[in-house]
Amino acid sequence: MPPSWMLDEAAHAGPEHLDPEFVAGFDGKQGHPDPAPDLDLLASYGVESVVDLGAGTGQFAVPAARRFRRVVAVDVSPAMLGYLRSRAEAEGVTLELVQAGFLGYAHVGEPADAVYTRHALHQLPDFWKVVALHRIARVLRPGGVLRLRDLIYDFPSESTEQIMDGWVTGGADDPSQGYTGADYAEHVRTEHSTFRWLLEPMLDHAGFDIADVSYDDGGLFGAYTCIRRPA
Repeated sequence: MPPSWMLDEAAHAGPEHLDPEFVAGFDGKQGHPDPAPDLDLLASYGVESVVDLGAGTGQFAVPAARRFRRVVAVDVSPAMLGYLRSRAEAEGVTLELVQAGFLGYAHVGEPADAVYTRHALHQLPDFWKVVALHRIARVLRPGGVLRLRDLIYDFPSESTEQIMDGWVTGGADDPSQGYTGADYAEHVRTEHSTFRWLLEPMLDHAGFDIADVSYDDGGLFGAYTCIRRPA
């Protein structure tokens, strides 16, 4: 049993992630990002085993299972895992599926070569991000790779109101085809994306060195390649 002070990650993920109808339309809202650059990047580090935290519908985990010896797909949502199990079977790939979150995942076997997570860490408040990053470090072997993609803010904090106004007005018109302005507004109000200048010290404190980082032109989405330092 988790300790009494531990966060309930299923509640923080949002009730929509537990809804099979939402899960069935998830890829339409998310789009279909090409996993190849991240797969190639991890392969360049000699990765053979990967843990995908917040695996969702398997947009990364399924193609990763074709490239790497071991892929563990972790998600807090039973609806997501049910969808992912069916998808893996249909596509003939082998995945280890675990229902857990960042704070509850207990790794089994040898430390992983890599952890991948996309657009999931923001579901945790900053205090819990730190706890999660320490737990990720313990999943990895020394020299292992954390590939982190998320909604992370890289703009001057004094321009926050103008940036958010612009982001919300730029949402999709059709909610089945993408995130609407109302979706973005709800994200800002209820989820926990943080500033770059807060996240990067968290990574350092958790034992990671940043090998590479990039942001989109709007400073809303960041991609990090981090290396776990030896203990």
